[in-house]
Amino acid sequence: MGKNGHPAGRPDVRDLEYTPAVGAPAGVEVMELADLYERSRRHGNDPYAPLRPAFHQLIGARGRPLRMWVDFVEHELRPGSWLWIRPGQVQRFGPDLVAADGVIVLFQPGFLPPATVSVAHMDPPYEQRPSVLDGSDAEGLRRALDHLAYEYGAMASLPLTAHTEVLRALLSVLVVRLAHARGPAPRPTAASETFRRFHTAVERDHAVTRRVEDYAAALGYSPRTLTRATLAATGRTAKQYVDDRVLLEAKRLLQHSGLTAKEVTVRLGFTDASDFTKFFRLRTGMTPGAFREGPGSGGCRARNRSRSDHAGSPDRHR
Repeated sequence: MGKNGHPAGRPDVRDLEYTPAVGAPAGVEVMELADLYERSRRHGNDPYAPLRPAFHQLIGARGRPLRMWVDFVEHELRPGSWLWIRPGQVQRFGPDLVAADGVIVLFQPGFLPPATVSVAHMDPPYEQRPSVLDGSDAEGLRRALDHLAYEYGAMASLPLTAHTEVLRALLSVLVVRLAHARGPAPRPTAASETFRRFHTAVERDHAVTRRVEDYAAALGYSPRTLTRATLAATGRTAKQYVDDRVLLEAKRLLQHSGLTAKEVTVRLGFTDASDFTKFFRLRTGMTPGAFREGPGSGGCRARNRSRSDHAGSPDRHR
């Protein structure tokens, strides 16, 4: 164990805010995976450290597979596949990053217009698995990426405001193409809007309350309405959804922070350590201490594996 009860050799996760490059349009960036490892090393940063970016990342693999972990799930991106990492998720690249062949497109929340957000189904729940494109979908995505990368590199060809709008439009094409490959977005309904509001409240208040009744009262719904909407969106009850979110944050803090188990207990709003231990053991089959001491991969557990069917962010954020 290291200081403050943190497992030795497992670095704290770094929270990364978006910072645009000097002279670049704020909100979006395109870079080659091949540049990521060397740029990070040149600046004295660990390219394999666990990170929690506050921005979206679209990661596409080309000639070689890429292995990485996102919130304790291992993903292997085969050539031609893409993975969308959402703001707030904890990620770590595997050792094959040094020889990676692919691209990263990152963008800030709020950069895309509302119409794109709706058409691309960017609201929760999120489908966290690599997308594999083929045929016309793959060709459309390739052309969209090529045009976006070209315009991103041509910063001096247009005034900054115009350049930003061009990139916003081209990123919209890329995102819609990627979303379309997963299938058509579901039509908005009253239940989906209810779940969206519930999801936002849970993200904000999961460490304040785990009672569905409290969320229902704050949002103006009945607990039954929240449960019906959450079941329709996720297949989980409202109570299970809240507990899942608390459990995920508990795992993040236990594996990626220097907080003691007692401090995690307080951070997540439990009345005492025994309540937290009971909650954690009931859902994982182990105590918080056993989870923290268990086998990991540099701070990320590969408890589930997601592989595509076919064979991070710039160093200044690190």
